Amino acid sequence: MVYDKDIEMLENKYQELLLDYTVKKGLKEQLEYEKQEFQKEYTEVKEKEEILQQVRILLQKTAEFSREQVKQQIELLVTNCLQYIFGSNIEFKISIEEVRNRPEAEFYVISTFNGKKVITKPQDARGGGVVDVISLALRIAVLENILYYKKGPIILDEPAKHVSSEFIQNVATFLKYISEVFNRQIIMVTHNTFLSEMADTAYKVELKEGKSIVTRIRNSE
Repeated sequence: MVYDKDIEMLENKYQELLLDYTVKKGLKEQLEYEKQEFQKEYTEVKEKEEILQQVRILLQKTAEFSREQVKQQIELLVTNCLQYIFGSNIEFKISIEEVRNRPEAEFYVISTFNGKKVITKPQDARGGGVVDVISLALRIAVLENILYYKKGPIILDEPAKHVSSEFIQNVATFLKYISEVFNRQIIMVTHNTFLSEMADTAYKVELKEGKSIVTRIRNSE
């Protein structure tokens, strides 16, 4: 009888502890299950992240490769244009650098004098004529690399305004060559006799008494 009360208290305590243990065990099991699920999701996310990273690197390399291909094509075309008009001792280069995560291009002209190469900006190379020729060649290069403009004329307004008379005949021949190679009609406005004479069809526009008078001066048909 003396210990009955103590035994009852111990049994009650045991039941409380057993209930607390059962609740905490269930909570532990729930947390472990949630941990496994989170771990599973984390692993899936990491795998997706790795795949996306690989795709990003692949796309970046592909973009760099495509950009390099286009860069080389433009350099070659502009260099050929410059050499066709000014001679073999000149070439065109493009330098591309990443600035604020964006590619930026700088244009350079490399001239060879007495075996030494001199690198300058186009506007500093042999006067304005070089800039005119580079602008002409770049326009052609861009047109040939734009898919939706694979057909259509090249429209020019005084394309060789600053080219000296020493080289203007070469410009005329080059335009004729470009028209044939790329199978494009060239529509050009010019005051230069050499350039107008290379055309298959030419019109003269004169202002008389406030009116534009158009006269056909050449027709190859």
